[in-house]
Amino acid sequence: MRKALTSLVLLLLTAGCDRGQHPRQLATVAPSFSISDGSQSIDLSKLRGKVVVLNFWASWCAPCVEELPTLIELQRKMPQVAVIAISTDEDDGAYKRFLAEHHVDLTTIRDGEQRVNALYGSFRYPETYVIDQKGVLRRKFIGPQVWTSPEIVDYLTKLGG
Repeated sequence: MRKALTSLVLLLLTAGCDRGQHPRQLATVAPSFSISDGSQSIDLSKLRGKVVVLNFWASWCAPCVEELPTLIELQRKMPQVAVIAISTDEDDGAYKRFLAEHHVDLTTIRDGEQRVNALYGSFRYPETYVIDQKGVLRRKFIGPQVWTSPEIVDYLTKLGG
């Protein structure tokens, strides 16, 4: 009985953890999108030829806010990589105030209707995808990352960034 209970607990604990799994969409072409929020427009197909770091975030998400400075630094450190941050904030005013207060100067756009993240199946923020120059999904990161870590910078460099 005890062994069965231990096995069940381990199964339940690992069932909810997908950080080590490889999502089905890896090694497939990234879902294409074109989005505009009135002040910014992004068309993923126009970024072919560049490595893209596609981040889904929200201003109310503490882990998102935690990793944002390193995304900004990554864009400064590796301008050849397109860092695109798509906010799922519903409130346009709150989103714009957040950008101004935190001096966010990377490419970000608000998708209050959450159409783009739905294409990717992303609903736990932050979630980030690395897309290669051919538009193929290569990595998915769930949770906050230190985007300037040597491991990530090395990975992006080797990918062609």
